[in-house]
Amino acid sequence: MPVIAFTHHKGGTGKTTSCLNIAGALVDAGKKVLIVDCDPQANATMGLGIFPDSQKQNMYDVFMGIFEGFPEVPLHEIIIPTESGIDLAPSNLDLVGVEPPLYTLDERATVLKELLAPVVGGYDYILIDTPPSMGQFVINGLVASDHIIITLDAGIFALRGIDALEAIFSDIESMVGKKVSPEMAILTRWRSETSEPEVLEQNVGFFTALARRLFKAQEPVLTADQTRVKREKEQERERMLRMEMVVRKKFKLVYTVPFQPEVYEAQQRGLPLSQFAPDTDATRAYKKIADEVMRWR
Repeated sequence: MPVIAFTHHKGGTGKTTSCLNIAGALVDAGKKVLIVDCDPQANATMGLGIFPDSQKQNMYDVFMGIFEGFPEVPLHEIIIPTESGIDLAPSNLDLVGVEPPLYTLDERATVLKELLAPVVGGYDYILIDTPPSMGQFVINGLVASDHIIITLDAGIFALRGIDALEAIFSDIESMVGKKVSPEMAILTRWRSETSEPEVLEQNVGFFTALARRLFKAQEPVLTADQTRVKREKEQERERMLRMEMVVRKKFKLVYTVPFQPEVYEAQQRGLPLSQFAPDTDATRAYKKIADEVMRWR
């Protein structure tokens, strides 16, 4: 039964969005799925239509239950069903208070793995949403997982952050003897319109000149502002193509998900994209990723 962690220490890279929508696609395929929200911001909890403060117990209680003076709370006691068909171990802001006491434990990196052990047999997939940080929840999520998915947005800082993640992976291997090696990268809010490395090689360096030749005879004369906007769009497209090439050299599997407003509308509704807007390109992209994830069993 695969446990899958979604990670990147930079915020806004699409960790929670990818976690929710891959889970939705897995449920649509008939799989029993649990999302464990290990982010104090509780975005995965809210993205499944659950108000964080509405639950009497959450991941804070589960983590704190391992410490003397706190009641033991097994993970299965906090799991709740959601409208989407995805089960959820919810979070809320109280989870911030767990990290300091975790640092007092010698075996702090394996706490989540041990907490998950009693429930793993009840699910086809467990997905862990980690926070945008480099702290104990990220380390625990990585140690507890069988597979790791890194998400990146189009910003250069997300790409540079891969080096910091690789340092964390090396530290984990030193601490617990587990080799951590991400198997997949997801490029979110992407606009490159290609997923084939050879197409990228052909396009980079030629896109701007080609576009100008193609559109020269078809477009009216542009104003200075229109020319500037068009040039900026072409430069942004070429930058994203180059970034995609770099990512493909680092990861075995790379998928792109296009920007679409329905992604955020679905989260506001508390549903995965496949149940809110099943005919979008982003929905199809996440279904393709879920198909790959189902090969990991």
